[in-house]
Amino acid sequence: MSEEVQQPKSMKEALLEIAHTFKAIIFAPRVLYGINIPYVLEGLAYFGVITVLAKFLHDDVGLTDPQSGWMLGLLTGGITLAMFFLGGVGDKIGVRKALALAFSLMIVGRGLLAASGNLFSGGGIWSPMFFMVTAAILFIVLAYGLYQPTAYAAVRKYTNEKTAAMGYAMLYALMNLGAFCSGLISPPVRRNFGFSAIFWVYTALTVVALIIMLVLITKRNERKVLEPGAEKAMEGSAPTEKAEGEFERERVALAERAWRYVKQHPLRDPKFTFFIFILIPVQTLFAHNWLTLPLYMDRAFAGTMISQNFEFFSNLNPILIFVLAPLVAAIFARKNAYMMMIIGTLIMAAPTFLLTIAPNPTILLLYIFLMTIGEAMWQPRFLQWIAEIAPPGKTGAYMGIGQLPWFLTKFITASYSGWFLRQYCPSEGAMNTQMMWFIYACIAMVSPIALILAKGWVGRSMQERVEAAKA
Repeated sequence: MSEEVQQPKSMKEALLEIAHTFKAIIFAPRVLYGINIPYVLEGLAYFGVITVLAKFLHDDVGLTDPQSGWMLGLLTGGITLAMFFLGGVGDKIGVRKALALAFSLMIVGRGLLAASGNLFSGGGIWSPMFFMVTAAILFIVLAYGLYQPTAYAAVRKYTNEKTAAMGYAMLYALMNLGAFCSGLISPPVRRNFGFSAIFWVYTALTVVALIIMLVLITKRNERKVLEPGAEKAMEGSAPTEKAEGEFERERVALAERAWRYVKQHPLRDPKFTFFIFILIPVQTLFAHNWLTLPLYMDRAFAGTMISQNFEFFSNLNPILIFVLAPLVAAIFARKNAYMMMIIGTLIMAAPTFLLTIAPNPTILLLYIFLMTIGEAMWQPRFLQWIAEIAPPGKTGAYMGIGQLPWFLTKFITASYSGWFLRQYCPSEGAMNTQMMWFIYACIAMVSPIALILAKGWVGRSMQERVEAAKA
């Protein structure tokens, strides 16, 4: 990511950005098609799986709601952790090999997930079906830990300074498009043929993605994109013989660098640490998009169109973000970033109180729409804010640490969401979804309230740092 985060300056530029995104998709070189087309299919399959996974685990595998939540936490949180360990594999073995390996692991994982419903019938935790589903999730975790970093590295490799921003925008747009499409495909297949059938569809789409990638990402197509001499061979260089004592000097130098890193670590900055971790409460609403909303729609709206098509309504957020994010960015481009964090988190969290009225289709759709506007206001500015407050030369470190709360949010939310579903929105028995959403709303409101209270301590001083850096 660049040191400066550029944003549209007007509504016209925002509309042009959307138009340029579609233009870039159409006229992209073949190697980028080899990234982008599979990315649509992958977004469709990934979000399609996590949208129905909790219901599948409860209804078919026989897990309790808390156990289902923990399994979703293993999947989503595990992917973030796997990226930390596998993010550099693509650089070592090459884009094509890394993507081929990632897709192969996904095919195995999704195939196991689909086959579990054909081979077994429930049994709950510690049953053969449970172990097969767990193995499937672990394969998918490993696959995504390799896939996403490699996809972004490929965009960087196959673009230049002028086209890189559009390349990343394409990935973002296509991922959201794929997520929305899963809501169109899943309901009729699931209703008519069951969960295994929709998982087989996603497995087949992953096979198609692998084939497209192999056909389009070739050495010949790479040469058409890469400038002569831009790609240097990493193999065949013989190690040089080290002089006596050089290893010891390197060890000491490494220890000194490590100690300097610890002393200058971003988390030693109390204002920065407060800022990123105080966002965890409002970020729980992101996790509830797959942990709570699908089962809430299925159970609280039983017998209605929303329940029958809960995948579609659960995935309205991605398509709304695709449309709203550049428009909102244009409207509020000149607003102070910290103020946008306050306003955005407030608009995202407060509508959750609407769900405390009653399970109502109009209220549900209004909540999704307002929450998405809030997300579009603060989420893009979050990374911009981190980039702006980071000291010179430490932007990358601050950006990396900025993702830590999201990793923790996945596990934290998954640890209690199932218990709340069992207590307030069970598959059988009396419901009190109003209380569940009231508690979730109160949790989410902690973020904007804390940001308001800390405005003088965090906002003012950090704005001074931003202005000093620009001077």
